[in-house]
Amino acid sequence: MVHFNSDNWGVRARIGMFIVGVEAVPEAEWQAMTPPGVSIHAARVSAPTPWATWREGRTGVDLSDDLARGCRQFAAMQLAAVVVGHTSSSVVGGTGWDAAVVAEMCTILGDGVAVTTNGTDTVAALQAVGSQRPFVVAPAWFGDGAVGAAVRYYTDLGFDLAGHMRYDPGPAWRHYPPEDLYARGKAVAQEIEPLYRQIVEACPDSADAVLIGGTGFRCVAIIDALERALGRPVVTANQASLWRCLRLAGVGDRIDHYGRLLSLPG
Repeated sequence: MVHFNSDNWGVRARIGMFIVGVEAVPEAEWQAMTPPGVSIHAARVSAPTPWATWREGRTGVDLSDDLARGCRQFAAMQLAAVVVGHTSSSVVGGTGWDAAVVAEMCTILGDGVAVTTNGTDTVAALQAVGSQRPFVVAPAWFGDGAVGAAVRYYTDLGFDLAGHMRYDPGPAWRHYPPEDLYARGKAVAQEIEPLYRQIVEACPDSADAVLIGGTGFRCVAIIDALERALGRPVVTANQASLWRCLRLAGVGDRIDHYGRLLSLPG
């Protein structure tokens, strides 16, 4: 009998993800967590936030050129699910944006492809772990406007936030405005140990979960350690979108070492 090596062909599911053009984190974190037989296919977006803009009267949205082009390319790939992997677009787009962008994308992707957004995924993940009072952690590059938009987004969706924090990137970065950190290289220069310490120190006792937003925010390696230290579930942007895309694709595998969410029955 001839033995063939694995080529990571998506025999169980193929998932498409839209990510920020200059980010390395989303693909790396998804590859670390994805079960066998599932392949991940990324399309990169360089459009400003949000990646789809409201039409007059909020009657719908117009997709950015990158998003529309990516949908046309994904449509030929027989994908099971597609996600807009961009926390900022969901929270800045605001109430109704997620549903509107999904509806518009479906007109290009066609029937049979489940479409979701990172905002929708994190909300579903918080509900799945039973959270009503999450502590929200934003990346260092979220300016005051983006942090405020995130607080409004989750509050408007019924969560009673226990608090929020923005990650302190350290003395070498503090003199730059948050919005300039990506251009200075912070998208790649990320450390997880300081993030772990800051969350453990800042998380209030009243929080029933931790939500780490931002798909470009390196953090899945500390999920298990945080859950052990804090005694409550931890949801992250990439973990939540992977979890929901797998479930939408009919893949219910338990995935160990990346938090309570991925260990839930499928």
